[in-house]
Amino acid sequence: MSNRLNLLNNWLQTTLQLKNPTPQPLTNDASFRRYFRITKNGQSFVVMDAPPDKEDCHSFIDVANLLRQAGLNAPEIIAQDTEQGFLLLTDFGSQLYWPALQTDQADTLYTEAFQSLIKMQKIHAESLPLYDNDLLDRELDLFIAWLMEKHLGIVLDTDEKQQLLAEFELLKQSALSQPQVFVHRDYHSRNLMVTEANNPAILDFQDAVKGAITYDLVSLLRDCYQVWPTDRVEAWLNEYYQLAIEHQVLNQDVEFIQFKRWFDLMGIQRHLKASGIFARLYHRDGKDNYFQHIPDTLNYIAQVSTHYPELQFLNQLLVKRVIPAYLSH
Repeated sequence: MSNRLNLLNNWLQTTLQLKNPTPQPLTNDASFRRYFRITKNGQSFVVMDAPPDKEDCHSFIDVANLLRQAGLNAPEIIAQDTEQGFLLLTDFGSQLYWPALQTDQADTLYTEAFQSLIKMQKIHAESLPLYDNDLLDRELDLFIAWLMEKHLGIVLDTDEKQQLLAEFELLKQSALSQPQVFVHRDYHSRNLMVTEANNPAILDFQDAVKGAITYDLVSLLRDCYQVWPTDRVEAWLNEYYQLAIEHQVLNQDVEFIQFKRWFDLMGIQRHLKASGIFARLYHRDGKDNYFQHIPDTLNYIAQVSTHYPELQFLNQLLVKRVIPAYLSH
């Protein structure tokens, strides 16, 4: 890290002609990226440090350009050195959506997030990787490999594994059968910032893909970091649904009951993945600050799967084995 900081300081001296750079650390990312704030002539900027042997700046740059061209509030890339892994970016301040949602502004903030999401989903996404069967498989395997087996020591026998994989297949087919659009992949309250104009500012979009229309909506409304009552989620879901039809992102022939099923099953898939990632961050990367959110992700899967008899094995696996094992671990 000290070597990266020396490289960063040297780059700032060259790029911004800062004699004595004093980059101030911001919250670390779940990946290997780090962020700093610097000031020059009273103007604040954010610097991304993305070690080139672990992260790729090019995807961040490409997606940022797509978002900005669509009129969305993504950071401007003011300077770049992709060989060293440094980007100089717009500073949107410090007001994340996450704490702001605890105020009486939640409805307004979500409406603005829906409007930005619709714009994002209308972006031509052919240049992006596909959120295909293989990627869905890899994500679902995180739950088995990292949460069940690595963290909890739960190993399924052959018949149990077949039953679980059959239900995973249902989740994958639901995702693949939906309209395929631009997907941010982490469109949630810690990657959106409150801004005075063109709210929200959008961060952490470098893993964008072309995939299921409900994925980013699940990230937003079934946020791993923010739990809402079911009736509020359904009201917001309906608000987005009406907007999507109005702006022709969603065909008007898709009934709300079908859209909600897509949303629910996509949510289960995403939370299975998230719980596995949180366990991997702990065991592989030594990051334990995400671990506290695993109970909410598991409870979401258990609660929603009770409404879908075709997911009975997954439901019982969570209720009888995974959740009790996690709570007693």
